[in-house]
Parts: sequence; C-alpha cells; structure tokens
Amino acid sequence: MGAEIPFRESFYLGLPSDFYKAAQPSPPPAPHWVVFNERLARELGLPQDADTPELLNLLSGGAPPNGSSNVALAYSGHQFGVWNPLMGDGRAVIVGEVAAPDGHVYDIHLKGSGPTPFARRGDGRATLSAMLREYLVSEAMAGLKIPTTRSLAVAATGAPVFRDGARPGAVLTRVARSHIRVGTFQYAAGRDATEELGPVRVQALADAAIRRHEPDLAQAEQPYLEFYRAVVARQAGLIAQWMLVGFIHGVMNSDNMAISGETIDFGPCAFMDSFNMRQVYSSIDAAGRYAYKNQPSIAQWNLARLAESLLPLFHNDEATALRLAQEALATFPSLYAQNLAAGLTRKLGLRPGDPDNEQVIALLWKTLGETRADFTNFFVRLTEMAEGLDVAPDETWAPFMEPWRAALGKNDKTEALAAMRVSNPRIIPRNHRVEQALAAANEGNLKPFHRLCAALQNPFERAPGNADLQAPPKPEEVVHETFCGT
Repeated sequence: MGAEIPFRESFYLGLPSDFYKAAQPSPPPAPHWVVFNERLARELGLPQDADTPELLNLLSGGAPPNGSSNVALAYSGHQFGVWNPLMGDGRAVIVGEVAAPDGHVYDIHLKGSGPTPFARRGDGRATLSAMLREYLVSEAMAGLKIPTTRSLAVAATGAPVFRDGARPGAVLTRVARSHIRVGTFQYAAGRDATEELGPVRVQALADAAIRRHEPDLAQAEQPYLEFYRAVVARQAGLIAQWMLVGFIHGVMNSDNMAISGETIDFGPCAFMDSFNMRQVYSSIDAAGRYAYKNQPSIAQWNLARLAESLLPLFHNDEATALRLAQEALATFPSLYAQNLAAGLTRKLGLRPGDPDNEQVIALLWKTLGETRADFTNFFVRLTEMAEGLDVAPDETWAPFMEPWRAALGKNDKTEALAAMRVSNPRIIPRNHRVEQALAAANEGNLKPFHRLCAALQNPFERAPGNADLQAPPKPEEVVHETFCGT
C-alpha cells in the first residue's frame, strides 16, 4: 500500500481565524522510524506499510500531505490553578483529519515537529524519550479500554534536542477525536470578553464541538446545556477509570482536559505501585494538587471553568444560566461515584446491586490504605483466589478477606470471574519498567520498549513469559518522581 493518507481539511478551519495559526512542520535532517503502530493504522483505515520514504517523510514533518491543513491551535487555561490567557500548541501541528471505518473522524497531530507561532522562545522540538513515553502510555491506556488519544508513530529526527544536555529528537503522530480542550473554550470566552458582540467565538466552538462529538444534540431544545452535561458525564466516567487502575495524570491543568473525554497529554503521568491515596509522582506538583485522591475534585473544578465559558449559551438571563450550570455540574460527584462503584464491583467479582457491596468496598479502601499493598497485584491476587488457584492472601488483608469471600459467594462464579478477568490488568506500564525501556531506547536499544508495548496490548492476559513485567519494583527500582521531559 502506498503512503497516501486520505486527509481532509481540518474542521478547525471552519472556526474564527483567531482559534489557530498557520504553521508548517520543520523538516528533520535525517528521519527514521522508531515505531509505527500498524494495529492503529488498520483501525483508522490508513496505510500500514511503514517502509516507504513518503510516509516517513510525511509523519516526521518533512512534507505536507495532500489535503492537509497545517494549523497550530490556540488555547488558554489554568495551570496549577493560575490563569494563563494564551498558550497554544507551541511545538505541534494538526496536519488534517481522517474519517475512519468506525464512523468517527480523527485529528492527525504531529508533536515535536518544530516551532509554531505559539512557541514563544521554545525550539518546538521534543525528545525521543518524551515521545516514546507518550506512545507507550497512550497505547497502554487503549489496551486497558480507557478513552485516550492514540499514538500512530514515533520518528526520530536525526537532530539533537538540548534540554539538560543533548538528547535525541523525535516527532510523535498523535491521533485524537479532537483537540478541543476546556482551555479552548476558556480562550474563546476570553476573546469574546474583549469585544461587545456577545459569545460569538464560544458559540462557534460549541457548535463545532457538538457536530464533532454530539451530533444528536444539535436539535435538542437546549443543545449547549445538553452538550455540557454530556462532557460532565464523560469526564466522570474517565476519572473513575483512571482511579480503578491507579493512574495518576500528574498535570490536570484545564488545558489538559479534552472535551472528547479522552485522556490527553501524558507528561509526568504514572501508575501507582504501593497504594497511597496521596500519591504524587510529578516533579512539578510539589503541593500535591494533582495527587491520586484529588483527581475527581480537580476534574470537577476544571468542569466549573468550562461552565463559566459556556454560561452565556445556557440562558439569556445570567442568574438562570448560572443555576442551570450549577445543577449540571452538581451531577458530577454522583456520576463519578456510580462509575467508580460499578468498576470496583466488577474488580471484586461482586453481584451488582447487592446491599453488602458498599461495606466490602469501604473495607477495600481501608485495607489498601493500611497495608500499602501493590495496587495492581492486589486485584490480580483476588482474581486468582476467585479462580481457585493455590494463592494465599497476605496476612494483613485478613479483615477484608472474610467479608469479600462472603460477598463473592453471592455472585454466579462464571459471571464473577468473567468480570474480574477483564477488569484487573496483570500488566500496567510500571514506572520503573517505563524508565528502563526509555533509558535503553536512548542508547539505541529498542527491545525493552517493544517488549513492553507488546505486553501492554493485552494487559488482562496471563502470560508467564511476562512475569517480570508484572512484578512490583525492588526498593532500589522505585520511581519517586516523574518529569514532563519536554
């Protein structure tokens, strides 16, 4: 198959022109493939032959494809609670979109492809390590069935990137349902506020988002309010899914929350080893704003910022608009709690709707908090015990075990095991394994990276050959801090 990708013009070009700036990727001097995601290419209906110079040139930023748009997007946002009125894609370009066989349309986005008008003093480049991290973790999230942006390819540029010394440079091809962020709406509202024409940009953006993500709402009596409710519901489900696998995003700024409900921008993200409600890995989150336990409340805070931007579309009367927004936002805690409880019910193999489940789940959190058990392997052990394997629980789990076994016994065994086996991953991107794979890749050895990627495609499968990838870190392997690595 040839390298031609059926790009069509990006829908962002239908927005007012201050939502984006024209931007051309900077051709790399000596590009070569590091990894190409043939499985994702098939899902998107794209060329799967990565061995053509044309496709390499295209996805490394060397040549604009036919039908491409080549724009960098503007957005604002709250970064660690501090307002930043103008950020934007300083090192990334959307080169178009593709209509996939699944009926959805996806942005194709080159990250690390050179400076854009939003780069300020940045070089617009990205390190190989940072791009491989996003590739690995985003594809791991896809394997875990958690909504996420995807990674189609990483191409090395052949040029160094200077951070704390010279590092290999690379370009990531990100695939997303869209790149509309809470921060994009904040940007639109801020621009509208400088004029007296009403919410022109906010409405244009909301209309585009509805067409893209919620087309059935276009004819609703209150389409913008229903759109907001849909975003709230998607985020409630997404954050619950993060919590169920111990995922800590690390930088939940409002510009890093996607309207699509996809996980986006992986920077200093990490997966929890030993359980700790207050776990923080990000080196830039010294105050723990984005700690594991805070993720639901931060998501709701970001959604409040979205409501502020959409307020003029909810109702002409400001007081009525505010009431409608508050009512919609107030559904988040219960939606999140429902999603979390349903997920824990599956992870524990419990019978849905059993009144004893609440007590068992409360004991679960208490036991995890007191024992600091390995979060992932705790549930793997429970699954193996439910299967009848000769696996003994840790002695410190005793207060939890009897109530759990009693509740488990109320459920049909086949149904319980089916739920547990698809809810409790055996393989996650453990932080020490990720760091080991990236360190090897920087030295030119991609075998650990490819092995980890392959294992993460099927995280729920029992694979004896991957037992080392399932094991918690040794004391000397524990990763205490993660970095954006930009």
